[in-house]
Amino acid sequence: MSNSAGQNIKTVFKRELKSFFQSPIAYVCIVIFLLISQALTFLFGGLIERGEATLTDSFFTFHPWILMVVAPAVGMRLWSEEQRQGTMELLLTMPIAPWQAIVGKFLAASLVLLLALVLTFPVVITINYLGSPDNGAILCGYIGSFLLSLSCLAVTSAVSAFTRNQVVCLLVSISICLFIVLAGYQPVTSFLLNLGGPALSDMVASFSVMTHFQGFIKGVVVSRDLVFFATFIGFCLFVTSIVLRAKRA
Repeated sequence: MSNSAGQNIKTVFKRELKSFFQSPIAYVCIVIFLLISQALTFLFGGLIERGEATLTDSFFTFHPWILMVVAPAVGMRLWSEEQRQGTMELLLTMPIAPWQAIVGKFLAASLVLLLALVLTFPVVITINYLGSPDNGAILCGYIGSFLLSLSCLAVTSAVSAFTRNQVVCLLVSISICLFIVLAGYQPVTSFLLNLGGPALSDMVASFSVMTHFQGFIKGVVVSRDLVFFATFIGFCLFVTSIVLRAKRA
């Protein structure tokens, strides 16, 4: 990456990050994530009652369901807001490549999601106080949650490039994220197996983030899962670039 490209990405990143925290969106999304994740962990996950020094079933297992809503809420304004305000044309006519703007905006939104995950540290402190957990496995769980959130954010980035309506972007993005979460669940794969056979079931399951997320929350990191997330995120951002280039033309 050339110095000019890096500088362009940095400029877009700082501009986007500033806009996030100048509006209530980042604060609301972070607070909602923290409240829901803590409530599910202690009230429904039974962190205390379980008597187990692990966060797999009481904490990380709820993340896909929360992040499939929170990540689109963070990312719904990425390109929709630019289109609504009429500033996207100005941004894309500047001496900056579309991919640089995409990366800069994506990194800014990613930082908001990372901050939300980091602020759940009281749960880690609590589990360490109650027992002697495998903190390496906990770190893997956080990595998996972050990659899953980035996948949902990348989906939202692509959808946001299509529409100027943030509500439409949010609803469509949540629907797609729901699909890529549910596609790996046993009831869904069993239904598809009966409907269209192993080929259909395996094809749909291959798009599921849950299939690859499960390994992380169990403390296992394999290259196949990392490649899946990297490929999925890269593909969604590539789709974003195609849409923006078409609008630019």
